[in-house]
Amino acid sequence: MTLTLTESPPPTLHASGVSAGYAGRTILHGFDLAVLPGEIYALLGANGAGKSTALNLFLGFLRPRSGHVSVQGISPAAEPARARAQLAYIPENVALYDHLSASENVAYLLHLAGRKEGAAAIGAALVAAGLGASAHDQRVAGFSKGMRQKVAIGLALARQVPALLLDEPTSGLDPQAAADFHALLGTLRAQGVAVLMVTHDLLGAVGVADRIGFLDQGHLAEEVRAAGAERFDVGALHRRYARLEAAR
Repeated sequence: MTLTLTESPPPTLHASGVSAGYAGRTILHGFDLAVLPGEIYALLGANGAGKSTALNLFLGFLRPRSGHVSVQGISPAAEPARARAQLAYIPENVALYDHLSASENVAYLLHLAGRKEGAAAIGAALVAAGLGASAHDQRVAGFSKGMRQKVAIGLALARQVPALLLDEPTSGLDPQAAADFHALLGTLRAQGVAVLMVTHDLLGAVGVADRIGFLDQGHLAEEVRAAGAERFDVGALHRRYARLEAAR
């Protein structure tokens, strides 16, 4: 009997041995990270630990001093436009055009990304993102943060990119909006999207992440994978995070 070993797919987001920083200051030291297709990875750390620096490396806004970074096998440092075409980025405060409707925002931002979708496809993406049909033609000026995030997720769904970067995605959301957002991430996971979220919200990460990494002074100090019905030992994770915070 011959056993066939199933190999893991190559990571969608990958950083290996990265050193990076700004203006002579090194922030990341020997940074390693791999996020697989269909995986939600939460990167936690105190202010100044290097979370935003990690996002900027994948976005191609910062070049590593050493090591290698790739998005879907493409170097953001060497080919930033091509690498960015493989991902969507949702910042802490989603930037949309307030004078446009939700549908118009998605159509325009798709156009900027070199894609064109019809009204039906855009509407389906917004519905899949949890935005009610009655809001599609409303100007986003009056939208809550949660509704703006749904527009941004709708854009990501319409673009069908393999990676999504999130910066403090649940900051400022009420509990129901945060739960809705986590459900949307589950939809993206099912579609094979690799999700990297940087956050301070340990409990939020526990509720949705497949792996949680703790970033401490520029390197990945520890990584924990969800397992079993409880997924994570919340008490143990909290103690680990508290130790990192206290050490700063």
